Amino acid sequence: MSEKTLTRMDLSEAVFREVGLSRNESAQLVEAVLQHMSDALASGEQVKISSFGTFSVRDKSARVGRNPKTGDEVPISPRRVLTFRPSHLMRDRVAAGKKK
Repeated sequence: MSEKTLTRMDLSEAVFREVGLSRNESAQLVEAVLQHMSDALASGEQVKISSFGTFSVRDKSARVGRNPKTGDEVPISPRRVLTFRPSHLMRDRVAAGKKK
C-alpha cells in the first residue's frame, strides 16, 4: 500500500495541468472549492459529489464511556462529527485497487 498523501498542492497542480489555468489561479480555485465545502458542512448541510461520495455532519448525544485501563466510567459530551460515505463507484474502484 502506498504511503503517498494527496495534498492541496497536488490538487492545484492537477488543475494546472488538466485545465490550463495558471498555478496561482489553480491554487485559488482549489481553495475556493474546499472553503465552499467547509462552509456548507459547518452550517449543517450535506456535500454530495457524484461518483465520489457524501460528506455529512452528525450530532452525537452525550453518553457514558469507560476508561479501558482503569474501568472508570467517564462522561462523553455531545458533539458534532464529520462523516464520509463513499459512492458505490468509489467503493468498487478502491476495492479493485491499482492494477499493476
